[in-house]
Amino acid sequence: MITTHKELVVWQMSMDLAVDVYYITKNFPKSEEFGLTSQMRRAVVSIPSNIAEGYGRGSRNELRHFLEVSSGSASELETQLLICKRVGLENSDVVDELCDRLKRILKMLSSLISRCKEGVDYKQK
Repeated sequence: MITTHKELVVWQMSMDLAVDVYYITKNFPKSEEFGLTSQMRRAVVSIPSNIAEGYGRGSRNELRHFLEVSSGSASELETQLLICKRVGLENSDVVDELCDRLKRILKMLSSLISRCKEGVDYKQK
């Protein structure tokens, strides 16, 4: 049985992704500080934060809502990563690897959302 959001693999993966996005955006030009750097950091932090908040609410419906918000933030981040790639702010291989990880996170979120909709106990492993 899962007793805390920290045991959710999707939360763990999204935390790792957040650290990596912070790392790559440190190298962005100063001119992007209030542009993509800020946008990407807010979006990536929102992913694990909303998972944690939804889990902490203790209600299946609220968890589903916050997982959907988290999924939206993940999609937003994917768009921002692709923009970085197109304008040459980051190496294509790095962006592709981050996008692959993001796709796995989105699949996990989708699965959890479906489980909540079906009434499955989300605290079961």
